[in-house]
This record gives sequence, C-alpha cells and structure tokens, in this order.
Amino acid sequence: MFIDRAVIEVRSGKGGDGAIAFLREKFVPKGGPAGGNGGRGASIYLRANSHINTLFNFRHSKTFIGKDGEKGGIKNQFGKYAEDVIIDVPVGTVVFEEEGHKFLGDLNEDGKIIKVAKGGRGGRGNSAFKSSTNRAPKIAENGEPGERKRLILELKLLADVGLVGFPSVGKSTLLSVVSSARPEIADYPFTTIVPNLGVVSLKDGRSFVMADLPGLIEGAHLGKGLGLQFLRHIERCRVIIHVIDMGNSGRDPISDYKVINEELKQYGFGLENRPRILLASKMDEDGAKQRLEEFKKEIKEEIIPISALTEEGIELALYKCADLLEKTPLFPLYDESSDELDNKVYVLEEESKPFVVEKIKGHEFRISGEQIVKFYRMTNISTDEGMMVLMTRLRKLRVDDELERLGAIDGDIVYLDDFSFEYVS
Repeated sequence: MFIDRAVIEVRSGKGGDGAIAFLREKFVPKGGPAGGNGGRGASIYLRANSHINTLFNFRHSKTFIGKDGEKGGIKNQFGKYAEDVIIDVPVGTVVFEEEGHKFLGDLNEDGKIIKVAKGGRGGRGNSAFKSSTNRAPKIAENGEPGERKRLILELKLLADVGLVGFPSVGKSTLLSVVSSARPEIADYPFTTIVPNLGVVSLKDGRSFVMADLPGLIEGAHLGKGLGLQFLRHIERCRVIIHVIDMGNSGRDPISDYKVINEELKQYGFGLENRPRILLASKMDEDGAKQRLEEFKKEIKEEIIPISALTEEGIELALYKCADLLEKTPLFPLYDESSDELDNKVYVLEEESKPFVVEKIKGHEFRISGEQIVKFYRMTNISTDEGMMVLMTRLRKLRVDDELERLGAIDGDIVYLDDFSFEYVS
C-alpha cells in the first residue's frame, strides 16, 4: 500500500541526574565532593533510506521514544550517554512540526539525516559545584528534560518529469509504453489513485524518471478529487508534461488546458513556470486531428500529437524531455532564508519573559514559563542547598514582587510545575 503522509510523535530522552557524593577512602583525608555528571539523553533522528519507498511502516508505529541518560555515580563517574534513535524514511520525505507547521527538513538525498528531537543534557554532579567558598557542596542538577514533538511526514516523489492532466486522458498508458512500469489502466476516471514511477531510457543513453500522477480536476489545489495527493508529488518535477485528450471522450481540450494551468498556478511552488511540454493524446481516434487544429488556433503553444497505440510522436516527446532536463536545474522545495518558512528575527524587546505569575483562586498562585519550569526541573531540591538555589533564583527574578503585586499574603500557596510552597513576604 502506498502511503505518502503520516503523523508521528517523537520523544527524546531526559538527561541523567547528577550525583551527590563524597570521596571516602582510606588514607585520603578530606576527599571532597565526588558526584559525577549524568549522561545525555537519546536524540531522535530521521534518515533518508533509498530502500524504502512508502511511509506504510508509520501507519502503526507512530511513537518513537529515546532512552534517558544514566545517572552520575560516585567517585566522579559520569553516567552513560543513551544511544540515539535513528528512524529510516523514504528519500523525498519532507518533515514539519505539527504545531505551527514549522518546516524542519527535506530528506531529498539517500543517507541525509536530520535531528528532530534533541536529547536532554546530563545534570552536573556536586563535584562540578566545588568552589573556593564552598568546598563541600551538597547540590546537583537533575538532567535536562527531553523534547516531545508531533511531526508531519510528507513523501514527495523524486521524479524528473511529471505527467499532469485530467483523469483518463492517457497518462498511465503513456507511462506503460515508454517504461517498464505497469500502472492500472481502465476506461473510468481516477484509475490512478497513487503515483507510479517509471524509468525512461533513450537510445542515446540518456534516462530519466517519469511519474504518472493521479488525475486532476478543477479545484484540485483546494483538495478536490485527488488534487492534493497529486500536487504534493509534482513539486519536485523539473519538467511537466501536460497531456490533453483529443479523442472521442467529449472533453473540451481548450477548457482542460486552461483549468489545469490555473490549478498549477494556484497551488504555488512556481509550478506554472516550470518547463512544460504539451502532448495531444489519442490522435488515432476519429476527429482528433480536427480538434487539434481548433486547439492550435486558440492556444499559441507548441503541442506534440501522440498516440500510444501507434507510438506516433512519443520518441520526439521523450527526446524533448531529455533536452529540457539537461538545462533545467533542481527546484528546492524550501529555502530556509525565504519567507516561506516564516522566519522571524527577534529583538531584545520581543524576548519572552522568564516567568508568568497568575492568580488561580483566592489564596493560590501559579508560576509558569518555559525558562523557570526548566530551571526547576533541573534543580535537585532534595537537599537544603538545592532548595536554596531554587529560592535564590526566584528572588533574583523578582517573582516575589510579582506575587505581592497580585495581592499575595503570608501563607498563600504558590505552585511551580509539580512543586508548591508557602509565600512569605
């Protein structure tokens, strides 16, 4: 089954906690602090693999979890790093973060790899906090939390040439004639419901990959018919072959031509500006030549008449494709320096506040904010010194001033993540 879109969840590992320990060995007086650092948590990577051609495996395996780093040990022993998780995906997979549809990477080359979730840093042991004023610190850091993301994976085929046109205009038949691909062919619309790829080899030694894509209808750029499934895969094509039915199907070739062009334009990615070849299909049928002449009077573009039955004009069209490909560069789907990624340059005034204090109800308040919550989670408050570090940080940030402004009085309960304490002015 061909699956070209999937949503998965990735969770990188938490860093290992730092240890609180003191060296106690015979003949080593005043050994001092000896708590080791924790190990880094596992990161999650996606890797392009040419041996995979569909996202089918992600229909059921939708959550990938990295292991946590090991805790630090005594005698300054560092915790072991967790092994990173590498997920293989088809070449041509584009990765977005579901929240905000943020672009993360385009895996368009075999072996290309991107990090999608960073493993948490290991916490420092108490030996890292030794100083001239604190020779025996009883404080250590907890490991940094890992990242949790939902990702959208979209497979966009790596084809050089894409066949476009209305359903049943002869795209699948053409692909079956010029390559060894065997797409389903029938006399009803939307016979092709998944993309088909075929390698076209010419007598002069040149070759290229051609894609037969699901048929297009008016409104395809809005998702009508199989439009979005079709258009997703044509984004990489360097040359577009527009197949127009000149047979006895009752279609209006001129109208079809204009509708398809408009759909390509509305979809974006500059598809309407790609090198294009017009093919008049089914020229072996009655009345085809007359319809072609009427088309040429209205549309002042070169069009090549072809017949899959007699193979008329097919070799000419293929050589023209090869010539266009030689002088047509690759079209990058996403330019990280463009506005398409919604890049934003932050100035000092736009930096987020390290904390937010809100009144929950009568005598209860909550401190929130990514920075302060992360600091709390990495602070080991199981010792008096650790608790002092947390409270000192809150005072430096002037959290108590904000609580007082909101009307907090002695004895009120203040929550920070899963920790609570009494407010004292």
